[in-house]
Parts: sequence; structure tokens; C-alpha cells
Amino acid sequence: MRTPQVVVVMGVAGTGKTTIGPLLAARLGVPYAEGDDFHPPANIAKMSAGIPLEDSDRWPWLEAIGHWAHGRAGLGGVVSSSALKRSYRDRLRAVAPGVVFVHLTGDRKLIEDRMTQRQGHFMPTALLDSQFATLQPLGADEAGVAVDVAGSPQEITERAVRALGALPLASE
Repeated sequence: MRTPQVVVVMGVAGTGKTTIGPLLAARLGVPYAEGDDFHPPANIAKMSAGIPLEDSDRWPWLEAIGHWAHGRAGLGGVVSSSALKRSYRDRLRAVAPGVVFVHLTGDRKLIEDRMTQRQGHFMPTALLDSQFATLQPLGADEAGVAVDVAGSPQEITERAVRALGALPLASE
């Protein structure tokens, strides 16, 4: 039997991390943690004001997500995090070595359209360009899969489940 994975659902703002994360967790039968909930209030205030976070702002946030993921090792879980840079994913892996990434990818116009339709989120569409400029897709040596965000949340979730199932088992 396969050990439940700890999955980080990643991608730029508007790709659906908060929508797909809980659906994926439900499909895998594991708990979900919303990555935004790990942000300190100062980070949310900056983003709400349209100010991109700097790496120094992100380190405590990534550490907190990593500790949650580490606590779920062997039990499984799904957590969302933009994890846009390789260094951010390296930081997560340093705390939780077994995490696997689901990189939600898609057309910029589709993502922007979805961002303009959502309500009550602190991330303005003005920061989308900075997110795409920062994005470093998963490297070939990183455990994870890229999943296109075209289609319904259910279709995206099914693509993610199939892609995760096709990954080789991690050697522990």
C-alpha cells in the first residue's frame, strides 16, 4: 500500500489553489490546510495594499507551512502555497523532505479572468504580473506534477489525482 503523500498545491495567484486543494484532499482522504492562513498579519497587509512580498517576508510563512507538512509525514495531507521560486520549494523540502508538488498552471488571461470574479480575497490582480515574473516552474529533479487549470474544478482535481498516481514511489 502506498504511503499517503503530503502534497503542496502551488502556482500563481488565481490558479485555484484554495479551490483545488480541498477537493484534492477530499479525493485523497487527507486533511487540507489553507496556506494563506499561515501568513502573519503583516504579510496580508502588504499584499492587500498591492505590495509584493519580499523573500524575507516569506521565510517565516514557508517555515510554518513546512512544519505543518512535516507533521503530516506518513499520514498525508494537502496544503496550498504559491511556492513560486525553487528556493521557496527548497525551504519547504528542508523542513518536510517528502512533500510532493502539484503545480497548477494555465493561460494568464484565464487566470486573470478568474481573479477578477473572486470576492473577498486580499490578492489584487495588479500583483499577477509580479507573480508570473517570479514563477520558476518545477525542475525535472523536483517531486511533483504540473496540472492545467482549464476546465471545472472537478476536472482539474481528477487530472491532479491521476498525475500524482503516476509518480514513482519516493524512496524513504
